[in-house]
Amino acid sequence: MHSKLSIIIPAYNEDRTIDDVLKSIMAVELPYQLKKECIIVDDCSNDDTVKFVEDFKVKNLDFEVYLIQHNANKGKGASIQTAISQVTGDLVIFQDADLECDPKDYVVLIEELVESKCNVVYGNRFSKQNSTHKRSLHYIINRLLTKMSNLKTGLSLTDMECCYKLMESSLLKKLELKEQRFGIEPEITAKLSKLTESKFAEVPISYSRRSYNSGKKIGWKDGIRALYCILKY
Repeated sequence: MHSKLSIIIPAYNEDRTIDDVLKSIMAVELPYQLKKECIIVDDCSNDDTVKFVEDFKVKNLDFEVYLIQHNANKGKGASIQTAISQVTGDLVIFQDADLECDPKDYVVLIEELVESKCNVVYGNRFSKQNSTHKRSLHYIINRLLTKMSNLKTGLSLTDMECCYKLMESSLLKKLELKEQRFGIEPEITAKLSKLTESKFAEVPISYSRRSYNSGKKIGWKDGIRALYCILKY
């Protein structure tokens, strides 16, 4: 049985939300008596992200929170790669430092992993419960990239780009990751699909999409890069 979940949080200029994210993670009661650790990689923020994380650590000394700081802005992919070597849990999940996805959904992801006897579970932000998002350009581009990814990997995912990717950490540590920015999503998917021991599942999760004015960072260039990564990896 699994014993600990490692939560990797790449963060860049997220002082508006990082404290709420950490509080939400701490409040979640994981099934199967799983413990939690948070590994935050600050990607050279120029706001108060680091201060909020350090303040949170001081106020919650019994909660495992580790902070790593980049001395230059490198990107989400680079932050994930930095964190992997610090993972001590036998399960790992990625958490963006905003609240587009709700940490309460860790429960359904973990339960699916155990009950289905899979070792990789992706969240699906565009299920029936989130049907309002299906009118957005973001959804259309995501569906296109996911379908292209499925063609190359042989998988049948609905939301390849979803932040919530839960997996056994032993699988993640086998991947030789290269992408520095958002290309990490298709790269991880492609490389996991090549591991013979990978067994995939997908579950609906809640989703509250934020705007660019609220700090969303992914752009059209990242979409082009994602397509390139699908073809490359």
